[in-house]
Order: sequence, then C-alpha cells, then structure tokens
Amino acid sequence: MLIVACVFAGLAALVHVYIFWIEAIVFESSGRKAFGISAEDAAIMKSVFYNQGFYNLFLAIGTGVGLVLVGPHEDTGLAVVIFATASMVAAALVLITSDPSKARGALVQGLFPVLSLVAVAVHTLG
Repeated sequence: MLIVACVFAGLAALVHVYIFWIEAIVFESSGRKAFGISAEDAAIMKSVFYNQGFYNLFLAIGTGVGLVLVGPHEDTGLAVVIFATASMVAAALVLITSDPSKARGALVQGLFPVLSLVAVAVHTLG
C-alpha cells in the first residue's frame, strides 16, 4: 500500500506543478481562460495568481521531498508527504467552500492527495 500512496502523492505533486504553471507562468494567456477570467480582470489579478501559483509549487516540492525521503527514512518521508498532501486537501476544501461552482477544480486539486492519504492510512494501520 506504500507504493500506492507514493504513486498518488506523485500524481498530486504533478497536478500542483500544472496548477503552478497555469497560475504563475501562463496566467494572462491560457491560464486565465482555465479560470474563466477576462483579460482585463487577469491584468488586475495577475500578482495574486502568481503568488498562489507558487504556493502550489511549494506543496508539490514538499511532496517530492517527502517521496525521496520515504526510501531511506520511511517515517520522516511519510510525515512530509502527509503534511503536503493534507495541505492540498485543505486547499481544495477551501476552494469548494468559498465557491461551490469551483467543485470541478477542487476535485482535480484534491482527489490524488485524498487517495494518497487513504493509502497511507491503510499502510500505517494495516
């Protein structure tokens, strides 16, 4: 079950790198379209999305560091993976509770981290 947890955590990290890309790198072009934001509004919101994009990148990096540590230091690595993926889930919950029309985005953002956390729980309790 540990491998399953790591695979889902890795997928969660990749999704969050993609979110970083659309929020921080290509926001004013294709990124804003993903969020349904006009060019005028995107110009105003650019710095907020840029900042938010980096939060997503940092969560992805944290997950990656945790995954690297799982091999030589399983407990430490899992603690980092749990923290990072739980933060991803929390962010998805904040998104859906702040704007229920963003349920699809919250699902994309939160599904792999939830599956990773479930697999970690099964591995730990199993």
